[in-house]
Amino acid sequence: MLGLKEKASYGLGAVGKDMVYMLSASYILYYFQDIMGVSAVAMGIILLVARIFDAFNDPIMGVVVAKTKTRWGKFRPWLLIGTLTNAAVLFLMFAAPPSLDMKGLIAYAAVTYILWGVTYTMMDIPYWSMIPAFTNGGKEREGLTTLARSCAGVGSAIISIATMIIVPMLGGMFGGKVPEALASRFPGTQWNELVGFKYFSLAVAVLFVVFTIILCVSIKEESSVNMKTAKIGEMFRALVQNNQAMCVVITIVVVNIALYITSNLVIYFFKYDLGGTNWNDGYALFNMVGGGTQILAMMVLYPFLRNLLKLNNIKIFYVSITMSIIGYIALLALATIGINSVVPFLIPGVLVMASAGVNNVIITIFLANTVDFGDLINNRRDESVIFSMQTFVVKLASGVAAFIASLALSVLNLKQVACDAAENANIDFSQGVDAASKMGLRLVMTLIPILVLIAGVLIFKSKFILTDEKVEEISQELKARNNK
Repeated sequence: MLGLKEKASYGLGAVGKDMVYMLSASYILYYFQDIMGVSAVAMGIILLVARIFDAFNDPIMGVVVAKTKTRWGKFRPWLLIGTLTNAAVLFLMFAAPPSLDMKGLIAYAAVTYILWGVTYTMMDIPYWSMIPAFTNGGKEREGLTTLARSCAGVGSAIISIATMIIVPMLGGMFGGKVPEALASRFPGTQWNELVGFKYFSLAVAVLFVVFTIILCVSIKEESSVNMKTAKIGEMFRALVQNNQAMCVVITIVVVNIALYITSNLVIYFFKYDLGGTNWNDGYALFNMVGGGTQILAMMVLYPFLRNLLKLNNIKIFYVSITMSIIGYIALLALATIGINSVVPFLIPGVLVMASAGVNNVIITIFLANTVDFGDLINNRRDESVIFSMQTFVVKLASGVAAFIASLALSVLNLKQVACDAAENANIDFSQGVDAASKMGLRLVMTLIPILVLIAGVLIFKSKFILTDEKVEEISQELKARNNK
């Protein structure tokens, strides 16, 4: 049985890797588009192409890991190599040379972001695939997977909470005076953000490496364990032959597109719409409450709905989506009537992020149930194939959402107001944005996610049949078949 040290170290690895993922997923567009000045459309294309590239990269990496044989096992070497290279690329990605011209910045963004995706896959595939190498299966394996998913949520929440608190602090400490040659491109506040992201990404990268080293030292894998890898053709075959898996995969894409559209644009809402000279403090508070809510939703709200209120998983899913839609409506209403205090916006933030936390748990359960369904109808368990799709479709959703957000930013043409290059300049960016652009931003970050979620729910309701009763029935049929 696993000890506390092994469980804690594996959970710590999930915290580190999702800190890195969330920093990239939530802030790469803002960094290159708003701070560095790269075209929003160019960034949208880069982010989407990188995610499509992952469709081919993920299975290839799975094959490479499966064929690896070393005295340290097949997973830990790649986990460590991937972490070290990904940490280095993460730092480089948020340390773009400010002297580059626009073509140079676009090329830099494209190369570093695609490399980041490749190296992240290099460690993410072995991280999740190594579980059978040091667990005995059954409840132990399920419990460790649940723990890792929860810890991954903690890592994401840490970045959501801390980024725009620490970045300005680091910018103020290390930014100094804007170089004269760059003063026209980078006013004081913008320069401080540029420097702050550089040092913040370095700190996250170092923590990532430290957490992974602790994991690799603490976990002793069986080097002889077999790893079944998923080829692209197998992925599509598993989905075509298992309509329940297809339904859940579409649901994952839909839920994450809605969430990532908002997460990409909410920083622009606080900076250019809600405004104020201390907009980043309000944004940090919003993320702090939202991030904490997401963690509590996974650990407390879902068990409450499931165990105390005795709701089945499908009903919990509908409750979660309804919470999210209500949150988006409330956010749009508060912004439209002219509320300029961050406190009322915490209510929709709590609703949306509580929904995200519950969805993290419930969708993983749905996906696991589709494996048994596929086993029953196809006489084949495709768990490795189906679960390998989860990472890819989340990446795909983030790329599609970033592309939509980029197009919106390009159309809205949000502009920073002029400010001097004085150190630590405090200005209200919202004063330079017209009312139409503000309304457009509100509609994109609320109305589009609502429509996406409604479409997803309609698809889910019409196709998904794996109720709790059906899952139990399938489980009994599989047991009876296996005992013959």
